[in-house]
Amino acid sequence: MNRHRELRNVNGTQLEISRLGLGTAPLGGLFTSVTDEAATEVVTTALNEGINLFDTAPLYGHGRSEIRLGRALSLSGKPFVISTKVGRVLDPTDVADTSRFADANPTLAPIYDWTPTGIKRSIHESLERLGIDHIDIAFMHDAQDYVKEAIHSAYPVLDELRDQGVIKAVGIGIDFCAQAVEIISSTDLNIALIAGRYTLLDQEAQDQVFPLALKKNVSIMIGGVYNSGILVNPVAGATYNYLPAATDLIEKAVKIKVFLAERGVSLTAAAIQFPLRHKAVTTVLTGSRSSQELKSNIADFNFEIPENVWDELETSGLIAPLRR
Repeated sequence: MNRHRELRNVNGTQLEISRLGLGTAPLGGLFTSVTDEAATEVVTTALNEGINLFDTAPLYGHGRSEIRLGRALSLSGKPFVISTKVGRVLDPTDVADTSRFADANPTLAPIYDWTPTGIKRSIHESLERLGIDHIDIAFMHDAQDYVKEAIHSAYPVLDELRDQGVIKAVGIGIDFCAQAVEIISSTDLNIALIAGRYTLLDQEAQDQVFPLALKKNVSIMIGGVYNSGILVNPVAGATYNYLPAATDLIEKAVKIKVFLAERGVSLTAAAIQFPLRHKAVTTVLTGSRSSQELKSNIADFNFEIPENVWDELETSGLIAPLRR
């Protein structure tokens, strides 16, 4: 099965994106440094495997991810769809911060800027770093504390740029459901990237976000399927949403892992495929820092999981029932 390369339409556009997309925060050195050559290899592998969706942001490596992604794509000659983000701009700094991104540009610091000028600047500078003439999808990034600014300041600018063809689709990238509902309700989005809120450990997004998205014809992209690590290896010290996981969450993840293993399914395969159960979900986004990691994700994504496994997970109470 080649589920990962199947294409889905982004609502309200002519964009067709692969069912599995590549998130490029790791190519900005998220937690661990990667070389330029390794970044190019990951992108090339994705293209060769039929993945055409690549997600980035100015935040990732403080511009490093966008530069590496743009360079790798320019060498390939293959068609692609790029999503990047607004809400932060990169300002000059004398204080290097590589605490989160090991490969962060030491001369630049990400600063929130939701003003119309800041949004236009962000798009312009992303175009330059990526080396392209338009952006396929522009996400309003981490707007949980800037909901009004996103709706009343950023969105009108993005809507105008969409009309001009500078961007093809407008969306939000967020991991807070209440704020996602407010923004989706108040704007005319094409797509929403919801991170960590529709996973084996957290099904909150299906309560309000997904029904609203279906009603308003907004495509859903799911990120954070491993909840930042606990659904890869649920042991003491594992992280959940980038913080040390609580003991009860680790215990629940272990129960799910054992349950799946008894049925011949790996935890990572179930985690990466879980979002596809809901009809609102268009695409799953995962990051990879090596070709081997990417190929492993593809294999998990394509692994055949019998439908009864999901039904039994529900019956056991380990996941919430699917709300269709």
